[in-house]
Amino acid sequence: MRGSLSIIAGRSNPKLAQDIAKAAGVELTACDVRRYSDGELSVEVGDNVRGHDVFVVQSTSSPGNDHLMELLMIMDALKRASAGRITAVLPYFGYARQDRKPKPRVPITAKLVADLIVTAGANRVLTMDLHADQIMGFFNIPVDNLYARPVLLSWVQEHFADQSLCIVSPDAGGVSRARAYAKKLDVSLAIIDKRRTQPNEVSEMNVVGDVSGKIAMIVDDMVDTGGTLIKAGEALLEHGATKVLACCTHPV
Repeated sequence: MRGSLSIIAGRSNPKLAQDIAKAAGVELTACDVRRYSDGELSVEVGDNVRGHDVFVVQSTSSPGNDHLMELLMIMDALKRASAGRITAVLPYFGYARQDRKPKPRVPITAKLVADLIVTAGANRVLTMDLHADQIMGFFNIPVDNLYARPVLLSWVQEHFADQSLCIVSPDAGGVSRARAYAKKLDVSLAIIDKRRTQPNEVSEMNVVGDVSGKIAMIVDDMVDTGGTLIKAGEALLEHGATKVLACCTHPV
């Protein structure tokens, strides 16, 4: 039988961790993270966690490398403190865009990060709206990929129930996500054919589908520079959309 429930907040989402702990009816477990003058991090878990079911809330949001290292160190400390089970709660899973090898001599960094998380001591991973579903297969431990869809759909239905709406996928990789929205809302679907010259820079966009006279709603998992949203919005307006909106999970 699992021991007591413990929730630890990394420094990426302290407010979120506090809200989770409040909803669970527990106090946050003390964790002291310090930085040495040379940039190294130091972690110390302040409470006894022996046999506990521990959840570490830590996104790998900016600065991603610091937050990732902090997560790994906290889990290693918990493992060495004999925690019963360690769940890494990553609302945003960084490096998820590097989930394949698109050209020679590049790493598959999402797989590397998955290996690091498992090696550090995670028994389970809890995340939200992974950039690519196949990343769940990079782990040899259970992964729960939650969806923001129910929350976003509720908002869309409340505000646009009686209006002509078209769900838009900003690229080919997001089609399954956009199709799920369109099916649930019983509206049409359009796709942006996006051509990149280099990371974070889009050179050309074409609209596949009919958006004329409709409110075009782009659904995506993350916004980085916002360049895709701007160019997609311009392309949709040029193709006759009356208004362009965006529903996105991670403003990274």
